[in-house]
Amino acid sequence: MKKFLYITDQDEYTDHSFIGAFFEKYLGKYFDTNILYFSEFKSDFERKDEQRFILPLKLKKDLLDELSKNGIDIDSYDYIVVRNDFDTLKHILKRKIKHNYKVGFRLSFSKRIVKLQEDEVSNKKSIFDVIGNSIKTISETNLINESDIFIPTSEHIKKEFFPNIKIKTFTIPPAIDPEVLHENIQHVEDFKRFFYAGTLDKLRDFETILKAFSQINSNQFKLSISTKDPKYAEEMLSRFPNLKNCVEIYNARTKIELLQLIAKADVGLSILPDIALFNSSTPVKILDYYSSGIPCIMTNSTNNQELFKSDNEAWFCKFDETSIKEKLEEIISLSKEEVAQIGINGQKRLLEVRNYEKISKNFALELDLL
Repeated sequence: MKKFLYITDQDEYTDHSFIGAFFEKYLGKYFDTNILYFSEFKSDFERKDEQRFILPLKLKKDLLDELSKNGIDIDSYDYIVVRNDFDTLKHILKRKIKHNYKVGFRLSFSKRIVKLQEDEVSNKKSIFDVIGNSIKTISETNLINESDIFIPTSEHIKKEFFPNIKIKTFTIPPAIDPEVLHENIQHVEDFKRFFYAGTLDKLRDFETILKAFSQINSNQFKLSISTKDPKYAEEMLSRFPNLKNCVEIYNARTKIELLQLIAKADVGLSILPDIALFNSSTPVKILDYYSSGIPCIMTNSTNNQELFKSDNEAWFCKFDETSIKEKLEEIISLSKEEVAQIGINGQKRLLEVRNYEKISKNFALELDLL
């Protein structure tokens, strides 16, 4: 069996539902797969188990030599894929001929692009930022083109941010693990339970959604928010005193805790501002909602339109107060059965086209052709 090494920029304590499902479980059927994490808390190499290794962050720049020192045979790998980190990609490319492996680059997001768009929202972006970003993009594009395969989370990310990539591209988007679906725990109350999971910041402008909720002339809804910054959520909520009794704030610390909260909801919220960064890929939380059979109201973007049918598998909405308010009122007026059916339809759709088992099989075939 050929060997595959995935070098992630995530630390060992991050939720790894994607890595666990895609690389360890499903791709592991086709390749002997290892995952390398970095840790700022460890001083020595650690082999967690047969699949997972952990390397101290301070040793990252010489990672291949460090792995060799610890009994990992670099020559045994047929494929090495790097996630997001261009310095690590450069290191892996330098040793490509020596060790005779194929190189892939996985792009889930660009921290630089996030920062640039945050500065734009805050009116801090300068012409020097734009020029610097262009120069950096050219440099990163050249590095990716030295690889054998580019693995973005969506075709839109490539088109929007890296249009000059010339090498073979295989898209691996967020998807559903068909073996890990969760029960939707229906509550008995008549009102609709809306749920938001994820980051709250100026770029995502969740305040616009709260404004829409505050304008609804009905007590037939509840809103739950799970975020790593509950204090920020409470500060936002304090500006809407009429929502005080309608909103609950949580800080789910594990994937299990989050899924338990989601399972009790009726509708997931994934409405984001109309900017390229958000429109270019599917947020992971949409997959979390649908893995529990929870339908979702989401941004009316090309990416989402290609994935779901409006009003049949999801609800689309423009990101403005009036549009969001009208869509929320429409959903509140639906019966619980109608809402639940949207979730069933959406989950069925994702199992057809966003299924880790199917994607990993196709990815394995693509790697064999390199």
